[in-house]
Amino acid sequence: MSQNSAPTNLERLLDRIDEVSQEGDRVSLDSILQTVGSRSFGPLLLMAGLITFAPIVGDIPGVPTMMGLFVFLIAVQLLFHRKHFWLPGWLLRRSVARDKLCKALSWSRPAARFIDRLLRPRLKMLINGGATHVIAIVSLVIAAAMPMMEIVPFSANLAGAALTAFGLALIARDGLLAMFAFVFTAATVALMVYYLL
Repeated sequence: MSQNSAPTNLERLLDRIDEVSQEGDRVSLDSILQTVGSRSFGPLLLMAGLITFAPIVGDIPGVPTMMGLFVFLIAVQLLFHRKHFWLPGWLLRRSVARDKLCKALSWSRPAARFIDRLLRPRLKMLINGGATHVIAIVSLVIAAAMPMMEIVPFSANLAGAALTAFGLALIARDGLLAMFAFVFTAATVALMVYYLL
């Protein structure tokens, strides 16, 4: 598969990230983006969701905030109909330890295989046209709340699940999964409200 083409399911995305994680002791966001593909909102959202959702990586202090900023910038550019997503160099240079990333990928693979078997195009009205912009707006809300998630246990992981589901829904054209993503988003908001009030 061409490195310029977007991955078409969750396991292929993990394969792409695994390839780049074999180089050096740390893996930068830029190197991951280069192999995942930097033009499609779905794969980028999925990647950010996986990093935030994985317990090993997503619970590292600063990672939810970094991924929140990443999602915020991508979602804003989607709303402005940009075809090529831009990210600042300082964000692209951020990195994660190779061993932690590899552990997170290994942890994610069984679930990825199971999830990929369930995905298929359906309820396309929930991911086509204007629905993509609704997903982008909800992603913006999640991203804006991510710095606060650093202090609310498990909220970042729930937010990661929502972003992962949104990304997969866009890749697989699966509107039913988008509905689940909205449920994950509501659960994240409810957890934060309960913890902070």
